[in-house]
Amino acid sequence: MSALSEKKSVLSKGLHLMSTSAVAGSNPPIFYTVAEAARILRVDVATIYRAIREDAFPAVRLRTRYVIPARAVEEIVRQASESGSVVDVARMTAERRSAREFEAKTGGAW
Repeated sequence: MSALSEKKSVLSKGLHLMSTSAVAGSNPPIFYTVAEAARILRVDVATIYRAIREDAFPAVRLRTRYVIPARAVEEIVRQASESGSVVDVARMTAERRSAREFEAKTGGAW
């Protein structure tokens, strides 16, 4: 594939994403595909898949596909913006997991 046709392919995919978002109206997405989340976070798709497999990134598995909760991506962005420092998604996920396990064991009582 030539560089020009590769650029056209990428542009076409980007326009497709924009057009499907526009058709959906002003409703923000509830989930992102792995590719969309990777694009938003400016990382490679493989990085997201690796983090999901290591249970270090929030995702929902539907058969063989994963989707990323939009709120999780928004939370990562919010924390990075507010703290002005590095956000450790693996730590965030571990904290949530611990909180859920605690809640399950205690029935939600403190």
